Amino acid sequence: MSTVLVCEDRRQVRDGLVRALTQVAGVDRVDYVGYEGLLERYSRSPMDIVLMATNRGAPVGVETARRFIAACPRANVIMFGSRDDIGGVTAAIAAGARGFLRWDAAHPQVVATLAHALTSPAAQDAAVGGRPTSERAVSLTERELQVLRGMSEGKTNGQIGKDLFLSEDTIKTHARRLFRKLQAQDRAEAVARGFRRGLVV
Repeated sequence: MSTVLVCEDRRQVRDGLVRALTQVAGVDRVDYVGYEGLLERYSRSPMDIVLMATNRGAPVGVETARRFIAACPRANVIMFGSRDDIGGVTAAIAAGARGFLRWDAAHPQVVATLAHALTSPAAQDAAVGGRPTSERAVSLTERELQVLRGMSEGKTNGQIGKDLFLSEDTIKTHARRLFRKLQAQDRAEAVARGFRRGLVV
């Protein structure tokens, strides 16, 4: 059984997350705290997972995550946000977040992400004082890497195609292939996984 701490200032968002997480099998307890009280609350009573929102357009979520992870490097932080918040995802993973969930993530995806954060080699390394480094190796073609890097810069398929002198349909084909190889459902998850593997910087 695991425990989850939801860090969120917006009451409606926070309450929705708490309700959803209490329905997840294997989650024994769900608590919540605002951004300002996160470090004090976690230091007093650590939880297995800390769930925070990226808050697209407002840096407070990612910045709070960065400061918190720096102070508590063993914490398992998962960011929650919009599928097109590539900047927030990249910044959060760079700071040490273990994963990313979309706002509209299906129940199985929530369960899988929570389980991965608790059982991945990176998380186990952190539990003995290290920091997460990379995940299982994956082989992307040079073109797929170019598409992934374009995504990490927040470019549309059309913009990536223009840069590479390829049609938008061709970019979509490469994107589908890299999603499959990275086992990602969308751009945000692909960028997050690519970043952890050192494929994008």
